[in-house]
Amino acid sequence: MARINTFEDLEVWKLALECADLAYDLTSDGPFSRDFALRDQLRRACIFIFSNIAEGFERDGNREFANFLSIAKGSCGEARAQTLFAYKRNYISEKEFRALTEKLVQTNNQISGFRAYLLRSDLKGRRFS
Repeated sequence: MARINTFEDLEVWKLALECADLAYDLTSDGPFSRDFALRDQLRRACIFIFSNIAEGFERDGNREFANFLSIAKGSCGEARAQTLFAYKRNYISEKEFRALTEKLVQTNNQISGFRAYLLRSDLKGRRFS
């Protein structure tokens, strides 16, 4: 396994960033772009996913990192709920709904797996190999 030197090396962080990028794309046009509350909340939830992964990585300890991963996981759920509501409001198509939801579920699953790995790992620092 390759050595992880920065949070940008983490596949889960890259995937979370893709979620935010897609959320921004979906909220930039049409009626969704004018529903400021839902638009901004979905964007924030997605930003919090990759931000908490990065912040946890920089904390230098597995237990604290695992805690931040739990927060990121919660933000995945929040973003999925908001995506469903946007779909119900006809702000996004079924295809767009499925694309973002599937990416969020994949991110959630990777966060869960990574968190479990950290909690059982003997590695204790932010440099994971």
